[in-house]
Amino acid sequence: MALLNPAGAAPAAPDGGASPGPRVLLSAREDRLDSVLALGRVAAHLGDLRRTDWNDWNDWNDVEPPPVAALVCDDVAATGRLLELGVPVVHLESGPPGPPGGETPPGRALVRVHRPGWLPLPGPPARGARPTGVLAPRRTGRSRTRSGTLLMLSLWHVPEAEAGAFASGALRKLAAAALHRTGSCTVVADTGLGLVRSALAEQPGVRVLRAAETDADALHADAAVFLASPVLGAFALAQARRAPLALLPPLGAAQRALAGQVGEVLPLPSAGDPEDPGLWEPASPAGPWHLLDPALDDLRGAQRVARTLRQLALAPL
Repeated sequence: MALLNPAGAAPAAPDGGASPGPRVLLSAREDRLDSVLALGRVAAHLGDLRRTDWNDWNDWNDVEPPPVAALVCDDVAATGRLLELGVPVVHLESGPPGPPGGETPPGRALVRVHRPGWLPLPGPPARGARPTGVLAPRRTGRSRTRSGTLLMLSLWHVPEAEAGAFASGALRKLAAAALHRTGSCTVVADTGLGLVRSALAEQPGVRVLRAAETDADALHADAAVFLASPVLGAFALAQARRAPLALLPPLGAAQRALAGQVGEVLPLPSAGDPEDPGLWEPASPAGPWHLLDPALDDLRGAQRVARTLRQLALAPL
């Protein structure tokens, strides 16, 4: 079980002796790009709630009590353990499910499902689960002096042979073209970091960062070109900022299924050909997002999830 604390240490009590806000626990799967992005976007709206992670559990005592609530992204085991310990949980499903037969969150959790309004669910949601709408970043502006390429790669639940073939083939070519065309390239990956770094070792100008230790949304604000695996977190980022997005070849069953669903609604270019000049200088600097009905999404999914957690923390069930 992997848990994150993207907001850093809990704030000290403000001047004047006022008590800090209630303590909540934040958890995400570090091996899944969608999960890491979702947690960071919700955490940005938690205000005075103090945040902690699982590693602090053994230090809690009568002076520092357990958290009053928790936000868990995708980690069903973490949700189950917290509920057993009496901690109420908002369980956020950050993207499409993994392989068939996967675990479902316990019924006592408040389940939220990241799904844009323009992208219909492939089937009925689980009992009690509520779609969130788009989980957008808190900052929707982009740098006027943006440059370079950001490549967001998810290898979550991708077979090792398929991931290896992509890394040594298409990824290597895309990174080389990004360096040549845009001057720099940053790869943010969720898992398989050793595989990715090995494949790009002969291109020292490429940065390879671990998603769980990186503010990918901030990197996107400063990047001129955005290439990403077909994952909901990347779609939400580009949609919120009205930015062009080219999709990496889908890897694994979950990405292929999502890419097919998105393709029926929205024409997004493919990053399959590194020699395509349109990949590095998109015809539309705002992307195709104007084609979507704005009434279907108000981009406040992260605020909604944060509000639910705050309500749970301030008035536990």
